[in-house]
Amino acid sequence: MKPMTEQHLAILRRHMVEVIGLHFDLASDEIGKEAPDKRLRDALLRVPRHLFVPAQLAIAAYQDTPLPIGFDKTVSQPFIGALMIDLLGIAPRQKVLEVGTGLGYQAAVLAELGARLWTVEIVEEFASEAGMRLSTLGYEGISLRVGDGSRGWSEHAPFDRILVTAAAKEPPQALVDQLSPGGRMVIPLGPKEVQQLTVLEKRPDGSLDRREVMAVRFTLLEAA
Repeated sequence: MKPMTEQHLAILRRHMVEVIGLHFDLASDEIGKEAPDKRLRDALLRVPRHLFVPAQLAIAAYQDTPLPIGFDKTVSQPFIGALMIDLLGIAPRQKVLEVGTGLGYQAAVLAELGARLWTVEIVEEFASEAGMRLSTLGYEGISLRVGDGSRGWSEHAPFDRILVTAAAKEPPQALVDQLSPGGRMVIPLGPKEVQQLTVLEKRPDGSLDRREVMAVRFTLLEAA
């Protein structure tokens, strides 16, 4: 069999984005829209997802399925990852905190959308790998550290948007505190077995509006 070329990978990437669009359409009643934002579609087409998974899984990077990345963790199914970013509604230059860097794929997409990004990863090996991959691909200006993401990154708060790629029973109070008034957090909330992908918006008085979007299954947010 011939080796995969960049042209082949670009075709697979386009197919992935088409499948994501199909999922949006099928779940439009829950999501509230029939297609992802065009800026997000363009970002997904630009980011080489196959470089953000273990090398032996590169051939499967554009399939609509989660993939193992080590330490009993996965990179999210492309549809779910894209949906979470779409629900954030990121505008260029907004301050974004990502909890759970993994190998850096979502961080790359967020950077493509123009976010000013701070990302926290509890697994030191992942943080190291993500930093190298992001740097090699030219994603500069992303602040990355090893730590307990449930504590946020108070030195750089408040954040306009917070993306949490692990589940919690309730929103961690530190993250709520670090969210700007009018800001938005997307997080899976619920028990270990199944959660609800939830959009939280912070009112000026500090209380939260909560919208449950759909059932998902994520690993639980860990404390260091």
